[in-house]
Amino acid sequence: MESGQTVSMKGPVCLIENDSDGKLCVVRSALETLSQIEQHVVVVAVVGLYRTGKSYLMNKLAGTNKGFALGATIQSQTKGIWMWCVPHPIKSDHTLVLLDTEGLGDVEKGDDSNDNWIFSLAVLLSSTLVYNSMGTIDNYALEKLHYVTELTDLIKVKSVEGDIDESADYVRFFPSFVWAVRDFGLELKLDGKPITAHQYLENALKLKQGTSNKIVNYNLPRDCLRKFFSPRWCFVFERPANSEKMKRMEELTDADLEPSFVKQSRDFCDHLFKEVKTKTMIGGLKVTGKMLGNLTEMYVDMIRSGQVPCLDNAVVALAQIENSSALEKAKAYYQQSMAKMVVFPTETQQQLSMVHASMEREAVAIFMNSSFKDEDQKYQKELMKALQEVYSTICEKNLQESQRACTHIIEHIFAPLKVQLRNGSYMTPGGYKHYCDDLKMMTSEYRSTGGKGVKAEEVLKEYLNDKESTGQAILSADQSLTEAELKAEEEKAKREASEQEKRTMEEQIRVQEMLMDDQKRTHEEHKKQLLEKMEADKENAKVEYNRVLEAKLKVGTVIMETSRQYIDLGLRDSPLSLTVLFTVCLHFSHLLHFEFVFYFTKFCKILLASQPNNYDTVFLVVVTAWYF
Repeated sequence: MESGQTVSMKGPVCLIENDSDGKLCVVRSALETLSQIEQHVVVVAVVGLYRTGKSYLMNKLAGTNKGFALGATIQSQTKGIWMWCVPHPIKSDHTLVLLDTEGLGDVEKGDDSNDNWIFSLAVLLSSTLVYNSMGTIDNYALEKLHYVTELTDLIKVKSVEGDIDESADYVRFFPSFVWAVRDFGLELKLDGKPITAHQYLENALKLKQGTSNKIVNYNLPRDCLRKFFSPRWCFVFERPANSEKMKRMEELTDADLEPSFVKQSRDFCDHLFKEVKTKTMIGGLKVTGKMLGNLTEMYVDMIRSGQVPCLDNAVVALAQIENSSALEKAKAYYQQSMAKMVVFPTETQQQLSMVHASMEREAVAIFMNSSFKDEDQKYQKELMKALQEVYSTICEKNLQESQRACTHIIEHIFAPLKVQLRNGSYMTPGGYKHYCDDLKMMTSEYRSTGGKGVKAEEVLKEYLNDKESTGQAILSADQSLTEAELKAEEEKAKREASEQEKRTMEEQIRVQEMLMDDQKRTHEEHKKQLLEKMEADKENAKVEYNRVLEAKLKVGTVIMETSRQYIDLGLRDSPLSLTVLFTVCLHFSHLLHFEFVFYFTKFCKILLASQPNNYDTVFLVVVTAWYF
């Protein structure tokens, strides 16, 4: 897709808010802004507890100190989800969309359901999700991120009832994850050795061994983060300034802040600018601003109606919207281009055909660039039919304009003949020869005159046929001709009429042949561009497959680690308990059949290694796993 149109907003606007009934709703003016963005978008959403300084980070990403309300009171400033679209600082063909969300856990609202949906929408709409917290990444901080444990209840991947959404399905389509830790006062060390902030995060996400409720609750948010979000990054920020300065953050420049904080903020922004990918949907579809607006409206409508947002359904609905739009855009481009390029009447059908071929090729390319998931080429076939109808109308107009132009030229060139006939100048001895000479001269002048179009010979034939009786009357009245000469002139007139008929037929055949060639070339052009798109989609699918494979392997690794821990616990002193079996099988149930077999085989090998020759236990595992 080419660079396309974008917008640069002066400041943020509200995208999603709560209506008078407390339900989420989309702000129409914000959707209109998104609808103008034809560029692909990189979407960064920030979430976190209220009063944790989320808006400051978003302002830095926008390249300013002001924009998203910072506030210096105990009240949460951001309500709903606010949006700011700015040119991407590195990718000139992309627009950076910043989403600042309402602070989670706002005591003024006290609405957990609203918080859950705000968090879910941030996940659904973003390329990367920035979670902003204060202090350290400890168990308390992870407990506050309990929203991730409810994502499978709030977001569906598959639309078919009965299909199980896998962890790998979520990680494929969920955004990357960045944990921004504000006012971080610890040293980044582990076991006395320096570590990076990213290693600090991964260490905090390690699971504990055990099956007690306390350990399960401890592991749950960590397990969800590991399964659902990849890649994951972490950035830590020291306190930016003293308390007095913090009260007027919007007025401060970098010079007023701690140098270490300024550097950390710059590193954070640079990383997001370089690493965050284009917002992508199922099938590798890259999202434009217009598409993002449609997605936002669809997701919010689903939530308002009590449904769980479903990625499959969203893609299908989005495909219908975008394909219809692509069809109309391509059709409009063709109509406007033909109106601009074609001057009626064209001298030949070939001239019109050449313009048509060029404009149709470009129109089909526009459709192909904007369409996706066009099942059975439904919309492409509609486009082919629509363009053919427009072209047929243009061809018909070309015939009409040619008829009009030829009639006008004949009236002008043959006007002297009309005067002579009215005066009876040819009704004299030798008059027929003068009549034929004048008619031949004027016919020659007509044929050499340009601007007649594709009906030149047909209109001339109609005129000459109309004058046939006049010529016969002049011939009969010419007393200077002998009987033999009279007969010879009659034969000559028939030959000329036959020759004119032949010219007319050849002219019509040329037009019909060109129209048939147009249809053949149209099918070939559509087929050619479809194959090119299918090849490009195939490459995208290959990339998507690799992402899926990587995601599944990561999920499998987590499961194997967990399974090994459970086996160690369950088999150290006693046979594997049904509780442990149940937990393991629940983990396995997230996988597709062939992955289940792969990991289950590895699981049994570990089991046998722990208790050699204990085939009864393995059998029990197999039966229990099959049941679940």
